[in-house]
Amino acid sequence: MRSSPVPDVFDPRGYAHGLPHAAYRRLRDHHPVAWQDEPEVLGWPAGPGFWAVTRHRDVVRVLKDSRTFSSCLGATQIRDPDPADLPFLRRMMLNQDPPGHGRLRRVVSRAFTPGRVGRFGTVVRERARGLLTAAVGAARAGGGDGGGECDVVATVTDDYALLNLADLLGVPAGERGLLLEWTRRVIGYQDPDEAGPPVSGPDGRPADPRSPAMLRDMFGFARELAAHKRRHPADDIMTVLAHDPELTVPELEMFFFLLTIAGNDTVRSAAPGGLLALARHPAAYRTLRAGVLAGTADLGPCVEELLRRHPPVLSFRRTAAYDTELAGRPIAAGDKVVVFHGSANHDERVFTAPHRLDLSRTPNPHVSFGDGPHICLGAHLARLQLRLFYEETTRLLPALSLAAPPQHLVSNFINGVKSLRLQV
Repeated sequence: MRSSPVPDVFDPRGYAHGLPHAAYRRLRDHHPVAWQDEPEVLGWPAGPGFWAVTRHRDVVRVLKDSRTFSSCLGATQIRDPDPADLPFLRRMMLNQDPPGHGRLRRVVSRAFTPGRVGRFGTVVRERARGLLTAAVGAARAGGGDGGGECDVVATVTDDYALLNLADLLGVPAGERGLLLEWTRRVIGYQDPDEAGPPVSGPDGRPADPRSPAMLRDMFGFARELAAHKRRHPADDIMTVLAHDPELTVPELEMFFFLLTIAGNDTVRSAAPGGLLALARHPAAYRTLRAGVLAGTADLGPCVEELLRRHPPVLSFRRTAAYDTELAGRPIAAGDKVVVFHGSANHDERVFTAPHRLDLSRTPNPHVSFGDGPHICLGAHLARLQLRLFYEETTRLLPALSLAAPPQHLVSNFINGVKSLRLQV
């Protein structure tokens, strides 16, 4: 029987104060492919355990080798889904292997035309400026002569990510709050503050937020929205998908699910995470701001470095399709193999001084958007939103100063920031 080495990087509570860098470093140095137990935690049942992969080289190998390390066999989150739900989950592109994965990826790629992305950028910049200006103005008005403080997650970044996504999808204004509600339900299920009242399944245990029963309202909305777009086409992604003859109704529903959750939460997690990194490195922020104001700053490397420091997704799971070996460890067919992006992004074997914030770092082969066939389809749109957001932030705020410690999402899957209070 395999024993579980310390440290543990499974328990979601271990991420309540940010990335567990000390644990990651010990694993990289001494147990780069380490067996981890899956005890019952936060009311969720125990699992069979998994291999934690923490070095950059091994993470990239797992992500690129979809033949050996399957996304389809057991889906892509650490905790095993109900076997009865697996056929449902495998409809999603994220939980498929080539060649089926490639077909769906090509279908949705057709929606991201250069013209649509260009028009999107204009709206996004105006939205970033408007949300930031309103939040800072309200905070200063309420704070008196000494200035004020605001929670940029509650007043800026949640809305920024949500409204950008709603524009892309073509969700009517009055129904856009549903996107955030669904995101919190699926992404925040491990965090008592985000999960809401517990919902029990037939066995009395917490219901899986990925199950068909828990997503019925989202899929119903997707069908209704697609029907509306067929009658009233517009310049948005749901119109493109609704008119695509290759897509079945279940596939369209799963695309809506994937775009709603991943499309929203990538930026929703990364934007405040980047601000937090900049607030903790005031000299780097001053240099960045001076460059933006002078028109000489290259925001591209800055975005990449902030993504490296704060990857939106903490982990992704694969399942070994057959017996293999990874970093000298024998992996049995059926074993869960979980990559940890935050650890790979701080691997001293790849990144010089990985805990130094270097906004001009190049090359910067971080894995915050994954690698291989499943590399994030919307990465270019996420980068666009983050670049414009940071640029508008530097134009408006001479300095970034924390008014309170940040609050992180309790999750071993998403690197979320629940609250980030800044002095403005």
